[in-house]
Amino acid sequence: MKTVTVNAFAKVNLFLDIVGQNDGYHMLDSVVVTIDLKDKITLTKRRDDKIVLKQRDGLYSVGIADESNNAYKAAKLFMERFNTSGVDIALKKNIPIGSGLGGSSADISGVLNGMKQLYDIEEDIKQLADALGSDSGYLLTGGYARLKGRGEIVEELSLKNKLYMVIIPADGGVNTAECFKLCDSLSQEIVANGADRLITALEGGFYDRTHFYNALYKPATVLNKNVANAYEDLLSLSPRAVCMSGSGSSVFAIFDTPEFCLWAEKKLKRKYTNLILSESLTKAELNKTTKSIYKI
Repeated sequence: MKTVTVNAFAKVNLFLDIVGQNDGYHMLDSVVVTIDLKDKITLTKRRDDKIVLKQRDGLYSVGIADESNNAYKAAKLFMERFNTSGVDIALKKNIPIGSGLGGSSADISGVLNGMKQLYDIEEDIKQLADALGSDSGYLLTGGYARLKGRGEIVEELSLKNKLYMVIIPADGGVNTAECFKLCDSLSQEIVANGADRLITALEGGFYDRTHFYNALYKPATVLNKNVANAYEDLLSLSPRAVCMSGSGSSVFAIFDTPEFCLWAEKKLKRKYTNLILSESLTKAELNKTTKSIYKI
């Protein structure tokens, strides 16, 4: 039987602002980039119409019921849309669950991309991805992008900055719905043209932590004090920038070189055993098979 293996990459929000609401949904303006942290998905064509999901040993394997798993939902929607037979899905989770790094959306996009290859489908699948997750349509291609609306409006950016990161998924996580709800009740600073300022700063290479922003950071710290603790611990090491991704719980710091990241890891790894070293990946880099620069 035909088999396809795909990498489903995580993302970080370098900037995230809430610019309004529409039909009960928060409208966002966000600058994102994919990183080299990834789940691995292997898809095998079946002769029947079943979907069999197996989560292989990974750092973040979880016992979510198949029907509730976004990888399963993506395969089901693809089969319904294109009238294909079923699929075996072997999913190896490396992206932390509920970390704000887009793990569920990555799995959706990974399964859809893999199913498209498996069944030789040429049609666009972004609409399917958008129906399942706010970042999923963007993660079909990844790289640097600006997201608007609920995240379904994707503007590709030509940025090529290499960002070296230390990421701490704060213990306890943050409930996304509660975070957005609390954000509505809290006073927030106004960030005029914040996304434009960050993009310009990245283009010129003169960015610092004043250019990075997440409107959900304050409510996330109210819901989980570990988010603020991780932020302060990273900030104490004088990185180029510190920010939170998504609605939490991951906080990341950007350093100028991989060596500084390795130095920061030594400082923090006793306190944060789940600390992650990562780097940004452009759309072009996603198509290459590269070994992590940190595995030295």
